[in-house]
Amino acid sequence: MMNKTNEYQDTLILAAYLFAYPDDAWWAGLPECRQALGALENRQNKQAMVDLLDYIEAMGHKAYEELYVRTFEFSSNTNLYLTMHDRTDFGKQAREMLEFKTLFLANGFDLDKELPDFLPALLELTANIPEGQAGKVLAMARPKIELLRQRFLEARLAHTFLLDVVLTEADELKEATA
Repeated sequence: MMNKTNEYQDTLILAAYLFAYPDDAWWAGLPECRQALGALENRQNKQAMVDLLDYIEAMGHKAYEELYVRTFEFSSNTNLYLTMHDRTDFGKQAREMLEFKTLFLANGFDLDKELPDFLPALLELTANIPEGQAGKVLAMARPKIELLRQRFLEARLAHTFLLDVVLTEADELKEATA
């Protein structure tokens, strides 16, 4: 049984997984993902992720992969790179990217395959650091996550509920470290 201390870690790892690219290994890992969701104590977060997983599985491999690519890779409004949604100032975007890179390095992690503003990577980082640090990382990223949530809402994406889960965890981490 998970204890509450690890709940944020498990929740954020599962959220990162559900935001990952749906390749064959990802699909093969869904039963394990579903099992891990069953162990979460926060019923609202658990239900949101189970509902998303049901939606994804009902779509099937090909349809979900097409939706994923169209939504998260080809759309400038709904991609998972947090500094890409306010591209009016490229100097600002570069500074924000550096801030995200610094977050990873300051917490003993480096990314060699992904940009540091990639939401699943950021969620994995927060799941692998102590609660206080995780709260600070999510607080720093919160405005970007909220903007992305608004874009998801406008696009009527089921993944909006997954961002709600992330924001709920950010709130709980903020309360726990206040």
